[in-house]
Amino acid sequence: MEADTATLSLPTYEDVKAAHERIAPYIHRTPILTSSYLNGLTGADLFFKCENFQKAGAFKVRGACNAVFGLTEEQAARGVATHSSGNHALSLSYAAGRRGIPCYVVMPRTAPQAKKDAVRGYGGIITECEPSTSSREEVFARVQAETGAEFVHPYNDERVIAGQATCSKELLEDVGGLDAIVAPIGGGGMVSGTCLTCSAVAPYTEIYAAEPEAADDACQSFRKGEIVAYDAPQTIADGLKVPLKERTWHFVRNHVTDVLLASEQEIVDAMKLTWQRMKIVIEPSCAVPLAVILKNPDIFAGKRVGVIITGGNVDLDKLPWIDR
Repeated sequence: MEADTATLSLPTYEDVKAAHERIAPYIHRTPILTSSYLNGLTGADLFFKCENFQKAGAFKVRGACNAVFGLTEEQAARGVATHSSGNHALSLSYAAGRRGIPCYVVMPRTAPQAKKDAVRGYGGIITECEPSTSSREEVFARVQAETGAEFVHPYNDERVIAGQATCSKELLEDVGGLDAIVAPIGGGGMVSGTCLTCSAVAPYTEIYAAEPEAADDACQSFRKGEIVAYDAPQTIADGLKVPLKERTWHFVRNHVTDVLLASEQEIVDAMKLTWQRMKIVIEPSCAVPLAVILKNPDIFAGKRVGVIITGGNVDLDKLPWIDR
């Protein structure tokens, strides 16, 4: 069930502007790339916001830095803790390292080795769990009880959502008016941030959430009008396996135009196409927006479309188009 919005703490656009100023010393203002080939293929003018070039290799460093550098000294002294399949874990570890405080992370044992290595490289302390939402939350409760660390949820956190909203804020500032923005959706932090920004400064920009068919809980939620949660979906898009929570559901329900789906093969094809034509490294989760644009030309043709590439932390020994 959705929490009562009247009692739910939600970020405002003033929080977004404050977050942008707070995190500026610790993040990149990432580039926006275009591809005449992909424009021709889709019939749209695509503007790719490349968070794969972000610190820690993912957009999640925005929300993580906003949360960490917004802590009081007393809160920070106990450190921070989270559960994550990878990008939020390594982003929070990065932010905690910049502030000089400990970071405790619960990660699925099946998380990509590249992401585990990055977490440890930034000083994060990993406890592994089984690859399910229930195991993740159970193990995390034990870790937090043992450490007393400040919980920074990967997406159901107003500080995190405000930080993620700075990505679309930069995109709109740098390219001007857009007819639509497409972003991948798992738990919904990036999409919620996009909704927050657009509702304040670009209310006529349509927002599309892109999701794997194999983990379509956000789409099911959108269709049914209530949160649908899967415990352990199987998809190559490892960053999009988690369900919506009450804060992100608020933004999705009220501001998203539609949730569009892509098959596993369509995701792999879009990922490979991006590597081939744009010469940039993106992970499977980030290929879902291009996959749904290619799949739905009637929606996007003739429009100026922002595409948020959320990260580039790929296990290079396990590329999905290589037979093993």
